Parts: sequence; C-alpha cells; structure tokens
Amino acid sequence: MFSSMTYQGFLYFKKMKLNSFNFLFLTIFFFSNLVFSSSWIIEDIRISGLQRVSAGSIFAEIPVTIGDSIEQDEIIEISKSIFSTGQFDDIQIGREGNALLINLVERPTIDEIVIEGNQAIKTDNLMDGLKNSGIFEGALFRRSVFENLSSELERQYVSQGKYAANVEVSSDPLPRNRVKLNVEIEEGETAKLQSINIVGNNLFSEDELKKVFKLRPRSWLSIFRRNTPYSKENLKGDLESLESFYKNRGYLNFSVNNSIITISEDKQKVFITVNISEGDLYKINNVSLAGDFPVKEEIIRSLIYVVDDSTFSQELITFSEESINNLLNNEGFLFSEVSGNIKRVDDNLVDIVFFVEPGQRTYVRNIDFYGNKRTHDVVLRREMRQMEGAWASNSLLERSKLRLDRLGFFKEVNFETIPVPGEKDKVDVEFNVEEEFSGSIAGSLGYGAYGFSIGANYSESNAFGTGNSIGVGLNYSDWQTDVSFNFFDPYFNADGVGLGYGAYIRSSDYSNFNISAYNTESFGGSVQFVLPINEIEQLSLSASIDQTDLSSSALSSRQLLDFISTEGSKFESLTLGVTWSRNSLNRGLFPTAGTLNVLSGSVAVPGSSLTYGKLSHRFKYYRPLPSDFVFSIRTEVGGLFAYGDTETPPPYENFYAGGLNSVRGFEQNSLGPRAVYSGFYSYYNRPTGGTYSFEGGMDLIFPIPFLEDSRSVRSSLFFDFGNVFSDGCKSYETNCSEFDLSELRYSLGLGVTWITALGPMSFAISSVFGDDVLDETETFQFEIGNQF
Repeated sequence: MFSSMTYQGFLYFKKMKLNSFNFLFLTIFFFSNLVFSSSWIIEDIRISGLQRVSAGSIFAEIPVTIGDSIEQDEIIEISKSIFSTGQFDDIQIGREGNALLINLVERPTIDEIVIEGNQAIKTDNLMDGLKNSGIFEGALFRRSVFENLSSELERQYVSQGKYAANVEVSSDPLPRNRVKLNVEIEEGETAKLQSINIVGNNLFSEDELKKVFKLRPRSWLSIFRRNTPYSKENLKGDLESLESFYKNRGYLNFSVNNSIITISEDKQKVFITVNISEGDLYKINNVSLAGDFPVKEEIIRSLIYVVDDSTFSQELITFSEESINNLLNNEGFLFSEVSGNIKRVDDNLVDIVFFVEPGQRTYVRNIDFYGNKRTHDVVLRREMRQMEGAWASNSLLERSKLRLDRLGFFKEVNFETIPVPGEKDKVDVEFNVEEEFSGSIAGSLGYGAYGFSIGANYSESNAFGTGNSIGVGLNYSDWQTDVSFNFFDPYFNADGVGLGYGAYIRSSDYSNFNISAYNTESFGGSVQFVLPINEIEQLSLSASIDQTDLSSSALSSRQLLDFISTEGSKFESLTLGVTWSRNSLNRGLFPTAGTLNVLSGSVAVPGSSLTYGKLSHRFKYYRPLPSDFVFSIRTEVGGLFAYGDTETPPPYENFYAGGLNSVRGFEQNSLGPRAVYSGFYSYYNRPTGGTYSFEGGMDLIFPIPFLEDSRSVRSSLFFDFGNVFSDGCKSYETNCSEFDLSELRYSLGLGVTWITALGPMSFAISSVFGDDVLDETETFQFEIGNQF
C-alpha cells in the first residue's frame, strides 16, 4: 500500500496534470535519482484507480513486465506511455519492496451537454460543430474543454454575424466519474451591414457590381423585401457571384485580391471593402469536341452554346457541360463526365475543348422504397416512370420523384442510386419517403360573406394506405345544409384511369346568399372517369343525376316567378360533363411558378326536365421575380345557355361575381343583373346572377417584412376586374347588359391570406372604380374557415 511506504522510499507525483508534462518529467527525474538510483528486478506490478479503462490496456502500454530489471530510464518511459493514452488526469508511481505500484486517476467522461439561450442557430448544428472539435457526449473531459468549447461556439456565432455573442461554460460532477457541461449563450444582435465598397473596378460601376450581391445595407426598400443577413458564408457566396459576373463577360483572369471586414466598437455594424483585379477581356478562338460519343456527334454539338470568335463566358461553358451531361444521363450513362477545358493560345485568346467521357451504360436492377410504413408499396411503384431492367435515366428518376411529391402523402421524398457490388453496369435505386397523415376528422367553424358555417367532415386522400380518397361531410351554414359522400380511385385500371363517384343531399336558402330569394331542395349522385393524357394534362368525363325542387317566397324576384311559371318547379336532370386540365404549377398551395388551365363543359341531355349547358375556362399564371416577389395573372370566363324546349336556364346555375375570391372590394355575389322588389325596400335590387361572366386580376405577391417563414402566409397588391352579363335582359331588370367591356368593374388594394389551424383566413382592403350607383362595395373584407 502507498500508506505503508516508509523506509524503502516512495515516488509520488501529486496532482500531475496532463497539460504539465514538463513538470511531471522533471519531478520523475528528480525523485527517481533518490529512489531508483540503482536497478532492481520487478517481482510484481500493481495497478490501482481504474474504473473504465482495463488493466490489460495499461499493461499493453508500459514497456516493462514482471522479471525485468528496471532502471531510471524505464520509469520515465512508463510515465510517457501512460500519458500518451490521454486517459488520465493523475499518474502516481511508487515502489514497495520489489513491487512496482502504479496509481491512476481517470479523466471523467462527458455525460451530457446542455445548451441554453440559442435561437439563431439550432442546437443540433451547434452540437455538430462541437463534435468536429472533439467535444461530444461520451468523449473524455479535459481541462482545455472549457476554452475549446467557448471558442468553437463563439466561432459559429461570428460566422453568422453575431460578433457580440457571449458563451459561458460550467461543469457539474456526476457519479461514476462523469461530468455534465452547462452552456449559457447570450446571442446578442446580428451585426447590420452598413456599407459595401468595391475597389479596383474600372470597367463596371460600383452600383452595377453591387446588384449581384445578396448582401445589401438596409434602406427604405427593406420594408418590402427580406434582407439577407450578414454572415461569412453569405459574403463568400456574393464574392463567387461577383467572380461569375466578370467571367461570364469575358474577364477570365478576374480575381478578388482580398475582402476586409471592419466591425464597429459596439460589434453591431459591419463594413465591407472588396479589392478586385478585373484583368483583360478574352475571346474564344476555337471550340472543339473530343472523347467518346455514345450518341450522334451532331446532337452533342447542338448542345454546345459556345461559338468561335465570341466573347469568353464561363456561364455558357458550364451550361454546355450540364446540357451534354443531362443528355448522357438520360441515355443511361449516369456516371458520365463532361469538361470544358480552357487552353490559352494568345494573350487574349483561348481554345475550348469539350471532353466527353460517358463511362459505361448503367441499368436499374431494383427499385426499393423505404419509410412507407402505412402506404402500400404498389401506390409508390405505380408512380414510377423509371422501370426496373431498363437503362437508368436521370430525367425519369426526377419525374418519378415529382409524381410521389404530388401525391400529397409524403412530407419529403428523396432518392439515390447505389452501384451494385461486382456489377459495374447496374445500380439499385432507393426512394426514401417520410410519411405524413393525409386525412382529417374534424369539425369546422367559420365566418365569411355567406354568414356563419359549422360542419363535421372526414376526409382521407390515402385511405388505408391504398392511395384512394374518401370523404364524408355534414355542413350547415346560414344559407345551406349539405350532406355528401365521395370516393375516388386514381388507378381504377392498369392504364392509370381514375374512377370516382359521390352522392349528396342539399337544402339551400339563397336569400341568405346575397342574391334573389328562393329555396331549393336537391339530391343526386355522380360518377367520374379521369383519363391521363401526359404528366401534366388529364381529361375528365362525368355523369350526374339530380332532382331539384325549386320554391319561391313573397320576396322572390320577378325573374324567378317568370321562370317557375314557364318551366315549373320540380326538375330531374341527367348531366354529362367533360373537363380538360393542364397543371404545371410548382405546388398546390401558394404556387410561385407555372400555369393552370381548366376548360370545362357540361350539358343536361335531352329527356331531362330542363335542357341547358354550361361552359367555363379558368387560367392562372405565376412568374417568380427577384427578392421573393411573384407576379400572377388569373382569368375566368363562363357561359350558360338553354336549348331545346327550355327557354331559360335555371337560376340556381347562374354566374355571380364579387367578393374576396372574385372581384375584391365588391360585396359577395353583388355584381351583374338585379331585379326590383316593389314594396320591400330591404330586398330592393338584389342580384339575380347572369348567363355570362368574365373576371380576373393581377397580383404582385411580396414577402411580409420581418416574417422569416412565409410558407403559410401570402400577401399581395392586387388589381381585379369583372362583371356578370346576360343575353336576355328583361325590362324590369337593372344593371343588366349583354357582354360589354365598358361595364367591367375594377378594384385596387392589398390582400392577405393566412393558413391557420381554423382554416384559411383572408382579408382585403380595397378601393373600387368604374362602379355603378347600385353596386354594393366594401372597403374592408374578411373571411375565415372557408376553402378557396
């Protein structure tokens, strides 16, 4: 025992810290001269103090064993060997008789790291940075951890422009030689960019060069756009954009000499100075093609957008490389390489040689799906445009991914190609999906232009994982009670033909719908076939039967009474419909790019109580603009006509306009023909609808300032127009005319829609013009809970 070491001597290094090895060495040297001045034979080696580290690993490290003669030099080597493992805080070496005693104090392990106060950087990202610096749960705890941990976290915050961030680290001891690290972070404010100065530019103005920067000092325009916050990564990206600007215009030797970042004393302001060398303008002398061509050479050449005697452009070279690579990827050469090599032939002339290395054509062995715990495998597999056994095509794989995304069953879809071991010409494709619940069992409560609404609905677009959709609903509002059921199978047969059917019972009081007073009681059913034309087009054929009882009241309009007198009040009809749609929108909710075209027609066939038809066309267009702005256009036209023995189409099929989802600034359904209700002032000139409609608008969609995540909010400045017309105006009708562009109504304003837990909430502030004295206008409109 160490306590029994008296006359024989005892070599003891008290609290020898591993970061004080020089002291440890000198101490060993000094005492070893006293205690181990002569060699002796080791009869026993005793190691104590171990908890986590095995004794065997220590015996493997030390350079002596039982029976060896030990001298002064071996003592130093033992200490060095144990020290080099990095496992110990204290090392104590002694001698008792001819036994070598080694007492060790293990370093504790980091059991837990708790970070508090961070908002700008996620905890996982901070932990990843610490792990890269060797600090993680389960690692050994060293004295230097405090300093390294603080430095690493502060480095991460500095890279995000938070120069005033402060990190405090403390530790709590835990049982079984463990520690808990506590990290308190005060992030401070992100330093604001005050100015960017570019030095060395002679060919382009500083203002022109700054346009390629996403980093910009704040200005009054910042309230309309989301400024990119300053960070080293964002600055690096802007400098790369500046380099691309010059090289795309022929300045091949452009370089950024340095970028100087100056921070104000309060660490709240950043000043950037960029020093550049523009270089000379280069021309292209000759463009050639080399390598192996698995497709016709002229096809490859048609994808080269760089021509002889033109100004050098890195952008065109890169685009040509990508175009050729995409062609080869789609032909099964997934691992092709195309490089546009630059060869200088004169001071300001270069040759471009596009070298094509297609590699081996690759075939798909298996396509596997992971993550679809609920959705059946066949639901995913039928969306595949890449087939097993066929050569791999990147465009078909991307199209397959897009089709899975559009199903709406998955939060995220990714795929990767994995080479098959031992078979160079084969790959497996793995699709990884993250499912999200695609249905709802919900009650709803809303308020809008039609009054209050309440409902109970069950809907599921991926019923039982089959990909089929089902819906059951019971809804009540001030103007309508509705019970409905519908079902749709998008793959009724192997050719991708969809089949849907449904039924409904509906009771409506149109006097609460801001239109002419009448009631309907109706029930019916429908069947629908959807035929795919291509990836974005489809044709829908439908048939429906309906029975409607129409009843008037003392407040009914003259038009309605004339219609009942002529056509009756109970109608049975069989309606056939066809709809063509073309949808290239990039998303279902709040799209930012693409178009939507929907052309529909329906006709109540001969033999029905009423014979009439209805046509409509709906168009939407979205184009993204810089700074997250989006420009959109929408139009909608419709026509209603009667044929055969029917003189007037039914009023419940009329078109109406006005309201938040139509022409904003005008009350719901208030535009178009009206009727006079003599004797009832409160029902004077209520809308009766029309047989033609034309409406549309333009929106400048902009991000809301200071709102970082705008995926559930859309704001826009809008210009709306529209009206409803009729080709059979009666003498007692007002505001009634045949189609006439001079009768259109207009509005300008600001609109916002926010997707909330209660449903979409929309409001608009509008100013109307071109209105008539009888038009009903609203400066502020609000709606919540209704679909749009």
